[in-house]
Amino acid sequence: MKTLIVDDEKLALSRLKRILTEEGISDITECNNPIDAIKEFSKAKFDVAFLDISMPTMTGLELANTLLEINPNTFIIFQTAFAEYALEAFKSGGLDYILKPISNESIQKALQKIEKYVKNVESDEKENLKKIVAKRGSKIYMIDIDDVYYVKADLDEVIIKIKETDAYVRKKMQDMQELLKGKNFFRVHRSYIVNVDKIKSMRSVEQSKLEISFKDIDDIVTSSKDGAKEFREYIEQRTL
Repeated sequence: MKTLIVDDEKLALSRLKRILTEEGISDITECNNPIDAIKEFSKAKFDVAFLDISMPTMTGLELANTLLEINPNTFIIFQTAFAEYALEAFKSGGLDYILKPISNESIQKALQKIEKYVKNVESDEKENLKKIVAKRGSKIYMIDIDDVYYVKADLDEVIIKIKETDAYVRKKMQDMQELLKGKNFFRVHRSYIVNVDKIKSMRSVEQSKLEISFKDIDDIVTSSKDGAKEFREYIEQRTL
């Protein structure tokens, strides 16, 4: 689990790193100010960020908003000596809120929350074939599969495109292809799976690829050459 920890107090930062290491977290990046944290966060995909709330130049709440704009799927855990920030912390997309001094027990509970959330998402997707659980910032979406226009690969996650927005799922394209198996979806490119029922029109472009447009949205997806050939065959079989 790639982890970012941010605290302007060196002793607090050192304590948090030690406890996380004791709990089996080894891939840790530490920063003692929000500016450095944003720079590090922009370089790599972090699974979780532990943020101190009270810091100079930028609060942990403000920092959380910035980080979630960069990667909406990062779990945010706040730590602070002040209990009165709890409501604001959860409104800012925090999954948990830890009061200082931080203990092994509080870190264990936070990590268990992350594990439980991930398991619940996976369980919901397997049990309810009509829904995909996705996330954008602090919002969690229960998306009807029929409302999905396409799925796009994005490094170690995927983007789910619906009419109103984009949302994110911590899965690989192969996982999504398996999840959508038996539905009217087709992988036209290594980076795209399209909902055939949402297609408005297609046209051939260079190298026999297909340019695909959709009903009610302006997005266009271009297939690969092999994907176009296989998709044409798929369409022909369905129309026989």
